Amino acid sequence: MAVTRRTVLKAFAATAAGAIAGAGAYGFFDERRQLSVTHSRVRVAGLSPSLDGLRIGFLTDIHCSRWMSPEDVRRAALQLRDEQPDMIVLGGDYVTWGDRTHVKPSAEALEVLSAPHGVFGILGNHDDDRDMPAALAAHGVTMLKDARTRLTIKGERVDLVGIRFWTKRQVDIAPLLRGASHNVILLAHDPRRLAEAAALKIPLVLSGHTHGGQVVLPLVGPVAAQKFPVVAGIGSRDNTTMFVSRGLGTVYVPVRINCQPEIAVLTLRSA
Repeated sequence: MAVTRRTVLKAFAATAAGAIAGAGAYGFFDERRQLSVTHSRVRVAGLSPSLDGLRIGFLTDIHCSRWMSPEDVRRAALQLRDEQPDMIVLGGDYVTWGDRTHVKPSAEALEVLSAPHGVFGILGNHDDDRDMPAALAAHGVTMLKDARTRLTIKGERVDLVGIRFWTKRQVDIAPLLRGASHNVILLAHDPRRLAEAAALKIPLVLSGHTHGGQVVLPLVGPVAAQKFPVVAGIGSRDNTTMFVSRGLGTVYVPVRINCQPEIAVLTLRSA
């Protein structure tokens, strides 16, 4: 029997559909649960010599939901605590779409976190401005909502500046830096704040939001995250270094492909 063009196209379509379904199943059942610990050396301009080697644990985009249970969050938090960082930073999006049913469970799951110099958090675009920060604060997290906190580490002053997702303009960030030391770390959920940080000469920015693209296609890359200056890992502009974590959870679809969830442990080095 002759093979027609229609038969070939139908076979091709069936193969493509099978490949997509297989990739989706892998991303749902397997890769989104392959939590990895990323150890990165991050060079920071002007870092005080005594702070060289400071270790920051970074966990972001948790998205506690039907797809990311409080037990999953707690396991990730315990894994980060066991890395024994000097301080821990939480980068926002503790729930999805502000789901109030997961606010308290998410905060309770993170209560196991501890570090010698404290646990600090900011809000993401999925978090409400009242219940989520209150729940986290009740469980030991110092929340920074367009605020700065001063730490003394190894005899050196370190200033943590945390901004809301909706705080975007340089003119709104600048007042938070008045009187700050040269050891400034900006916590900004959205990595698009790299431009403002560079203009303000902030040496280090920690961000999330991108999920590392969540679905990274061969040859194409992270289609959903190409608008960001840094999608995952380390990037820089002028004398500002940024680290963007792939995060823990998912949004829109509970799938990760070529983009494992991560806990980040960052070791600061003098540039």
